[in-house]
Amino acid sequence: MHASLSAGHTLVANASVRTRVTIPLRFADGYEVTAEAVTFHGLADGKEHLALVLGDPTAASAPLVRLHSECLTGDVFGSARCDCGPQLREAVERIAATGGVLLYLRQEGRGIGLYNKLDAYALQDAGLDTYEANTALGLPEDGRDYTAAAQMLTALDIADLDLLTNNPDKAQQLRDLGVPVRFIRRTGVFATDSNVRYLHAKAQHTHHTIALPETATVTALVG
Repeated sequence: MHASLSAGHTLVANASVRTRVTIPLRFADGYEVTAEAVTFHGLADGKEHLALVLGDPTAASAPLVRLHSECLTGDVFGSARCDCGPQLREAVERIAATGGVLLYLRQEGRGIGLYNKLDAYALQDAGLDTYEANTALGLPEDGRDYTAAAQMLTALDIADLDLLTNNPDKAQQLRDLGVPVRFIRRTGVFATDSNVRYLHAKAQHTHHTIALPETATVTALVG
């Protein structure tokens, strides 16, 4: 897989590991785990994406992998307008339990950037959904590209994998890039009164596999 991809798949240039360093992680709820943080040379988009290796990726028949797009508001500040923070927290624990990798991808706001994401929030407050707001700004509904993610997985010698996601586009892009996705493992559903409209838009517009409760609560419904 390092040299070439099979026919019908996009050719992806090689990337290489730059640095590996052990980092103890501690979340706000007290959960702690040790991760190996990995950086890379030669990523296609030139961004500083990060891999967190959790547990033993070789322990299972296929490592569990999540592609997590950066969300400053949700991951760092705990914004309830999205489900990114709870998904990140859930993913780290689930991957650590079985062994695998979390790719933390610097693609804020589905690739449009932090300022544009906040501009889109203002349009959502005026009645547009998350995808309509991006379009109204003249931006793609979802501008994320997972070529760098495929490069990172190849550099880490990860071939067959189970993908932790509710987003079918992530699995399809990886497969198109020659990364064998064995199974899709659904993430939890973290619905609140502040994000239920956002979650409905993801389920209805881009077919995320989100089973929303009839009333929004802070309960995680793991599928």
